[in-house]
Amino acid sequence: MTAKKSGSRLETEIERCRSESQWDKIPELVRQLSAKLISNGKEVRPRCSFIQPRDDLGELLLGECKLQTYLKENPIKQGASPRGPRPKLVEVRKHLTAALDRGNLKADYLQEASILMAKLCYVEGEYRDALGSHYNRVNLDDLQLVGAPVYRLSMIAEAYATKGLCLEKVPAASPSLTTDREQDIITCYEKSGDIALLYLQEAEKVRGASVGVKTPCLSVNTKHSPNISSAPGLSRSVNSRALRPNVLPVYFSTSVESLTLPPALSLFCPQENTEEALLLLLISESMANRDAVLSRIPEHNNDRIISLQSASVVYDLLTIALGRRGQYEMLSECLERAMKFAFEEFHLWYQLALSLMAAGKSARAVKVLKECIRLKPDDPTIPLLAVKLCIGPLHWLDEGECFGKMVIEMGEKAAEFRAKGYLAIGLVYSLKATDASLRSMQEEYQRKALGAAQSLSPTDHLAAFYLALQLAVSRQIPEALGYVRQALQLQGDDVHSLHLLALLLSAQKHYHDALNIIEMALSEYPENFNLLYTKVKLEAMCRGPEEALLTCKHMLQIWKSFYNLTNPSDSGRGSSLLDRAIADRRQLNAMTLPDFSDPETGSVHATSIAASRVEQALSEVASSLQSSAPKHGPLHPWMTLAQIWLHAAEVYIGMSKPAEATACTQEAANLFPTSHNVLYMRGQIAELRGNMDEAKRWYEEALSINPTHVKTMQRLGLILHQLQRYSLSEKVLRDAVQVNSTAHDVWNSLGEVLQAQGNAAAATECFLTALELEASSPILPFTIIPRAL
Repeated sequence: MTAKKSGSRLETEIERCRSESQWDKIPELVRQLSAKLISNGKEVRPRCSFIQPRDDLGELLLGECKLQTYLKENPIKQGASPRGPRPKLVEVRKHLTAALDRGNLKADYLQEASILMAKLCYVEGEYRDALGSHYNRVNLDDLQLVGAPVYRLSMIAEAYATKGLCLEKVPAASPSLTTDREQDIITCYEKSGDIALLYLQEAEKVRGASVGVKTPCLSVNTKHSPNISSAPGLSRSVNSRALRPNVLPVYFSTSVESLTLPPALSLFCPQENTEEALLLLLISESMANRDAVLSRIPEHNNDRIISLQSASVVYDLLTIALGRRGQYEMLSECLERAMKFAFEEFHLWYQLALSLMAAGKSARAVKVLKECIRLKPDDPTIPLLAVKLCIGPLHWLDEGECFGKMVIEMGEKAAEFRAKGYLAIGLVYSLKATDASLRSMQEEYQRKALGAAQSLSPTDHLAAFYLALQLAVSRQIPEALGYVRQALQLQGDDVHSLHLLALLLSAQKHYHDALNIIEMALSEYPENFNLLYTKVKLEAMCRGPEEALLTCKHMLQIWKSFYNLTNPSDSGRGSSLLDRAIADRRQLNAMTLPDFSDPETGSVHATSIAASRVEQALSEVASSLQSSAPKHGPLHPWMTLAQIWLHAAEVYIGMSKPAEATACTQEAANLFPTSHNVLYMRGQIAELRGNMDEAKRWYEEALSINPTHVKTMQRLGLILHQLQRYSLSEKVLRDAVQVNSTAHDVWNSLGEVLQAQGNAAAATECFLTALELEASSPILPFTIIPRAL
């Protein structure tokens, strides 16, 4: 095929209109072309009302123009090509026949006329004529593509697609030739796709990056033919019926879906190697899913293995790329798409489980881990991961116990992980003891926890630490001190062991020694908020509330720098709440907070989890009604900030400053007005002001959210006692004792109520129990230390 002609401006304009399918401009351009021929002295004889061309090129252009206009107005439906001549196509056939019969066209245009005539035959349903009379006259394989005009590339690509469709409509001469016929059809579609890609490249070069370009020839229904590929080797490996596209040339109908290249400015352009690598990996992942071999018949075993190996490599690389950037949500979505060919494939299932864990989808991760356990029952690390989720974010203690027993039952196969299995069982029993409402059940679970802990490896510092923690919860303080010192000998810088040692010292009333331990631990872990909460309590006890407020302000500064979050409803007054009582006048932006678990106990009771979810839902509704700004980012940072503000409010209550305590509490209530902790603190402030009726109302509202909040129950019981409602007060306090049998202040309040009722013997027993428990009561409950695998 000749290169692009360097003819006149008129011929260039005609070529441009043909390339851009601007058929409405062709008749006027043909008229100008005829006028040019007249001026050059050539004879012209009238043939139609609007133009009088005798030149064969004009006949070709008019035939093409009318054919495309007809197809634009009468699009051909996919899967159907009605037979019979159409009245509006009669003129098209006359124009093309005249151009072909006279034989005055140059070779290039003569080939174009034959291709258009074959296209007309296809539209009219004359498939044999298209193949026999026209495509045989033009050997499409001999047409040169290098240097061809853009519109001719489109025409050639369309011709291959049309020829393939005609071959499908015409049956083979004999059954023995069916295979050859199908191969010819596949070849036509392959070449059509290849030339279409070349057309897109050339069209973009010609028209510039800022102009949208339409695909010339194919609209492939990928729903029925997902395996179409521009690579012939790949396409030939797929069954012809699976490969066969529903193809309709764009020239046939502009309503058929066609590929449009958007302007270059709207395309995603990687700015660095990482972005480019991720883009390529996502494209590879899409191809791996598309080309996956799912058949399980023996003949396809090799293909399926190769397909799986290729996909696994892509997903491993995606795991590295996305994992390094913390995009676990996106990674889990990618791996979920791989599950269609991951049957009995442990690696992909395990990758999905880990990605779900990292993305915070704990419940789904446990379900996937169960499948991993089935695929690899001798691996102890898999049930240990499940235990970690069950006793952590999910609080599924029964399921966690089952997973822990799986590890123990592996025996020698579990090797060093068997000790971790016993540790998991111990933690489950310990958490069950905390959740148990009856004291007998608590003691039973605690004995089981201690028995499990004693089976652990003697060289594991976690074994000694959790044994010490359980002994501390059971108020066996001397024994707990011995085990925590053993844990520190094995791991001297373990933050939880240091924290437990400080709490044990505070339980023995060695507050100054405990504060020294906390400050030493903070020198190693300056951003550990649990240590800072304990420091606030100890400083209020040893050095006065002013020092405790300084620590609260320091925690606010650490929170702001550590999480780098901004307050969406900054009141502008937060820092002054602390500056009123301390000398440090440096300004700090006010910060609001969402809900949180009990800052005193760090409780993870099942009832506390349920209450927390209720609070979150109610608070979000209340916040929306108050038009307050929503929280941003993960919940944990806001939970931390919440505890800081309420610790500050509690210090102000100890200083008998209700106004400052109210301001701090209001900061907590801005986003979560229905938090039971906020309601409890408001009750404390009302008590400080002597308004018992208001305090009673706040406490009742707090218990309606969380019925097992022991401190609220204890304060409500005292108020009911002051109101001389002794029976109800006793009922509330006995319920509190059942929830937490080691709360000495609850026992003391219960003794006062019983004494007021004249039950001196029972009151004396309660007072003695309170004295015994108070002697071993730490500055903060031992359960503030997290229990996690």
